[in-house]
Amino acid sequence: MSKKAVYQLSARQILFLALASALIAVGTMACLSNFGNAWQVREAANVAMAEDAPAEISEPSAVSDEQNSIEVYRTLSPGVAFITSTSYQEDYFGGVQEGKGSGSGSVIDNQGHILTNYHVVEGPQVKLTVSLGGDKVYPARVIGGDPDTDLAIIKINPPPTGLTVIPLSDSDRLVVGQKVLAIGNPFGLDRTLTTGVISGLQRPIRGTNNRPIEGAIQTDASINPGNSGGPLLDKYGKMIGINSQIYSRSGGSVGVGFAVPVNIAKRVIPQLIQYGEVRRPKLGAALASMKELERSGFKPPAGKGLLIIEATENLSAARAGLRGQYQVQRGEVGDILTAVDGVEITDRDDLYRLLDKKQIGDTIQVEVFRNGRTLTVPVRLLPLPQQSSNRFR
Repeated sequence: MSKKAVYQLSARQILFLALASALIAVGTMACLSNFGNAWQVREAANVAMAEDAPAEISEPSAVSDEQNSIEVYRTLSPGVAFITSTSYQEDYFGGVQEGKGSGSGSVIDNQGHILTNYHVVEGPQVKLTVSLGGDKVYPARVIGGDPDTDLAIIKINPPPTGLTVIPLSDSDRLVVGQKVLAIGNPFGLDRTLTTGVISGLQRPIRGTNNRPIEGAIQTDASINPGNSGGPLLDKYGKMIGINSQIYSRSGGSVGVGFAVPVNIAKRVIPQLIQYGEVRRPKLGAALASMKELERSGFKPPAGKGLLIIEATENLSAARAGLRGQYQVQRGEVGDILTAVDGVEITDRDDLYRLLDKKQIGDTIQVEVFRNGRTLTVPVRLLPLPQQSSNRFR
């Protein structure tokens, strides 16, 4: 016969949970507002992304490595955008502060859509201009952004004629050691080419909201500030990744750069164009890890998992009957989520990775620790109501 345990909290612990609930609920719901399903969308009819290698590039095995680099650059560099952003923000005294930045991007269709990094175009009241070579500068606007993957789509409207479209490859077929080329605008130097190899695969990096981006490509091709958002290409001139981050203690390139795999971009591009965001399934709960609770001096009843501090009414967790701290008798701990579909959950990253593979409407089996007992609860994944704030529209 199992014992039923009721865990009493001290006044200090209850105060911590109350504060944590407020802070985590705000942060979690803000992040989850973009956590939608990347697969439940039909591609916009007028968006046709290229996948064939450019005919102007010779078979790499038939020419020298130098000639291959020349052909890739000559053929694709006109499709690499030099993005300049100007943001305006009110300061403490009521004045307006102007900030400027720059980055890179890739033209992905003839309609003028350009793929770049979210961190290149984020910010309040941002104004964008795009150069595609020469003296001509085009105004552009943000169509959609996804901080979870650090990707965004901007658009030149109306699009100029004769755009060079950069074709998209398959990043699931990459191998360490293969040649790569990066084209971008480091430190404002227009259309710079660097070359190298794939140094590693499946590297973990994080988006602007600290969410994990799985499977990043590591390269020793020099990537510096200003390269962000530009293409990482293979020897056939097809995009395999979006240059996003560098590892550096000095702020400059040390031969350790990271690119978001193009297959992630291929999943999110249609939604960014159609909705302005990526729609993923939601658990609809504010969560705290066991480590966070332990740092407060509270000894959790379960060694691992996520405490449900609050389950939002009418969303996935609450509808399934999962209990938050303020849905049970005062002084008891809410449900502790320990596994989903048999996969152990130790922190939020584990949960995000698992939910990212699910679709809105899927049912997951959630294992929770409740008052000394382990229960398995089926949870149907629902979207947040009025999910899109249309902040880019």
